[in-house]
Amino acid sequence: MNPKLTPERLARKALVYVRQSKPSQLINNQESTRLQFSLVDRAGALGFQQVVIVDDDLGRTGSGLVDRPGFQRLAAEVCSGEVGAVFCVEASRLARNGRDWHLLIDVCGMVGAVVVDLDGVYDPTLTNDRLLLGMKGTISEFESNLFRQRSSEAILQKARRGELQILMPVGLCWTPSGRVEKDPDQRVQQAIELVFRKMTELGSVRQVLQWFLQENISLPAFPHGSPEHQMVWKLPGYASLHAMLTNPIYAGAYVYGRRETRTKIVEGRARKSAGHRKPQSGWKVLIKEHHPGYLSWEEYERNQSMIAANNYFHSGAEAKSGRGGRALLSGLLRCRRCGRMIQVFYPGPVVRYVCNAARAQYGESTCISFGGFRAHAAVSKEVLQAVSETAIQAAVEAAEQMQQRRQDLRKAIELELEQAHYEARLAARRYESVDPQQRLVAAELEARWNSVLQKVNELENKLHEFDEQTQSAAMPNKQVLLSLAQDLPAIWNSPSTDMRLKQRIVRILIREIIADVEEKSREIVLVIHWAGGGHSELRVKKSESGRNRRSTDPEAIEVIRQMAATFSDEQIAGTLNRLRLRTGVGNTWNVSRVKSARFYYNLPTFDKNEPKGEVTLQEAAERLNVSQSIVRRMIEEKILPGRQVVVCAPWQIPADALESEVIRKQATDFKNQVRVPQRRSCDGQQSMFSER
Repeated sequence: MNPKLTPERLARKALVYVRQSKPSQLINNQESTRLQFSLVDRAGALGFQQVVIVDDDLGRTGSGLVDRPGFQRLAAEVCSGEVGAVFCVEASRLARNGRDWHLLIDVCGMVGAVVVDLDGVYDPTLTNDRLLLGMKGTISEFESNLFRQRSSEAILQKARRGELQILMPVGLCWTPSGRVEKDPDQRVQQAIELVFRKMTELGSVRQVLQWFLQENISLPAFPHGSPEHQMVWKLPGYASLHAMLTNPIYAGAYVYGRRETRTKIVEGRARKSAGHRKPQSGWKVLIKEHHPGYLSWEEYERNQSMIAANNYFHSGAEAKSGRGGRALLSGLLRCRRCGRMIQVFYPGPVVRYVCNAARAQYGESTCISFGGFRAHAAVSKEVLQAVSETAIQAAVEAAEQMQQRRQDLRKAIELELEQAHYEARLAARRYESVDPQQRLVAAELEARWNSVLQKVNELENKLHEFDEQTQSAAMPNKQVLLSLAQDLPAIWNSPSTDMRLKQRIVRILIREIIADVEEKSREIVLVIHWAGGGHSELRVKKSESGRNRRSTDPEAIEVIRQMAATFSDEQIAGTLNRLRLRTGVGNTWNVSRVKSARFYYNLPTFDKNEPKGEVTLQEAAERLNVSQSIVRRMIEEKILPGRQVVVCAPWQIPADALESEVIRKQATDFKNQVRVPQRRSCDGQQSMFSER
C-alpha cells in the first residue's frame, strides 16, 4: 500500500480523466482510449471504492484554446473536497498548457487530493512531488509545441514546392503522379466553364445563381460530411457559387494558407476560431500557372473586383457595379458641398438622390436633393453620344454572345442526357444479371431502371422543346442588329431594356459624377469624370414647384393657348403631334386630350360658326381650284400672303387675297405649268416676272 493513499483519501471518490485530441483518434487510436479506461481497474486495485469516469472531452484538444467541459467538471469536483485522487495516463491527457496544469496542481494541493499516472502517485503538498509534476507539465507543453512546429514546417516546405496534396474542389483532381488536372468528365468541365462565362456576362454572383435556377441547370458538388467524397449533381446555392468564383485554384494557381486561425480572450480564457480569410498578400504560398485552369489569372482578378464592387455593405464610398433597380446613377454621385456619396431613395415610383449622410450621422441639414428622371435623361444622352461610334460593333458582339449563350445551354442539356443514357444502360445490365428467382431484388432493380428511363425521356423532351424554341425565336441577323444600332437611343429608352445592363455600361464609361444644385437658377449641375480622364459639365433644369415629370410640357400648353380661339381641337392635336410634343404621361394628342387640357387651363373655346377673315390651306385650294401643294408654293414664293401661329400649325390665308385677279392668274399658271422666265436686274440680282 502506497503511504500517500491514506484512508481519508481512499474514502473519497477517484476521478478517471479520459481525453483524445481529435475525433479521428477515437476511430484510429482505440488502444489509447482503452488504456485510459483501464485506469478504472487500477483505481479499484489501489483501494478506491467509488470511481467516476470523466470522458466529456473525447475529441477535444488540451491546448487551452477550446472549451473543455470535462476538465471544468473535474476541477469543480476537486474544489468540492470530495475527490481523493485524479487518475490520468500522463500529464498530456490532463492539459497541454501550463495554465490548466498548474491550476489543477494548486487545487489538488489545497484539498489534499493526489495525482496518479502510470508511473506513480504524486502528492502536490510535497515539495519534491510538486516539482516533479511541474516538470512533467512543462515537458508536455514543450513536446506539444515542438511536434506542432515540426509538422507545420514540413507541411509548409512541401506546399512551397506545390506538392502538398491539399483537397481539390470539384472539377480538379490529383493524378497518381502528383499532378493536378481537370476532371476527365466533360460534363463537369462544361458546367464549371459555364459558371465563369456567366459571371463575365452577368457580373454578379446573385445573377449567375438566378440564371442557373431559372434554367434548371445542375452543377457538380461534393456534399459536406460525405465520407466517400463522392460527387453529386444538384442545383447550386449562393455559397457554393461564391466559393467557386473566389477560389484561385480554378485559375491554375496553387494556393496554401489562404485562411488563418485567430485567438482571442473570452471571459479570461483564450479561444481559437479557424477559417478566417486573409488578403492575397498574406497567403503563405501562391504559385501561378501551376496546373491547367478554367480561366486565366487576369480573368480571376477581374471577377474578384466585380464581386468586391457588388458588396454594397462594404465600407468606403466607391462606385458599385450594376445591380439593377431604377437608379441609373446609384453609387456614382458625390456631393460637391461635403464630398460624401449621395444616397438613393425610392419615394413611390420615382427615384430621388439625396445627400443625407451628414444629417443621419451628425444631425446636420441635408446638403442637396434632386429627382432622378431628368438627371438620368441628361447622363444617358451623354453616354449614348460617347458610344455611338462603337454601337455597330457592340451590336455584332451582342449577336455572338446570344448565339454562344444558346449553345452553352444546349450543350449542358446534351451532356446531362448522355449521362442519363449511361445510367439507363447500367441499370439495364444490373437488372438482366440478377437471378429471376430473387423477385424482391429483381423488382427493386426494375423500379430503378424505370426511374432512369423516365429521366431519359424527360431530358429528351427538354432538348426537343429547346430546339423548337430556338427555331421559333430565330436569332436576329447581322443586318437587323446593324439597323438597331443606328437607333441606339430608342433601344436604350425602351422599357424592355435591362437596367442592370445600362448601369454596367455607365460604370464602364464614367468613374464618378460630382453633383450640386444651384438654387437661384434651379439647375442640377453634374460634373462627369470620364474613365479616360476627361471631364464634362451638364446643367439640368429642375422641375418647378408643384410640377412633376408627368405634368404636360409648358411648350405644349403654350401651343394650345395660341391656337385655342382660332382652331378646332382636331387641328390643335394634329399640330402638337407634328411638333412631336407629348402629354405628361408620354401619349400622343387627340381631340379628347386637347379638350381636357383646354378645360384644365381655362382656355377659350373654338366657335366654328363665328365669321373669320382667314381661310385654311385646304379652303384656299378649293377656292382657287388648285392643289394644296400649289397654294403652299405660292406662299413660299411670297406670291400669296399666309401665316402660322406656330410652326407646323395650319396656315391662315386672308380671304380677300383670294379674290385678286393677279393671285388667280398666278394660281392658274402654276396649275398649267407655265414657265416663268427670269431676268436680271441692274444690280445683278435675279427677279421674277410673268409674261402676259
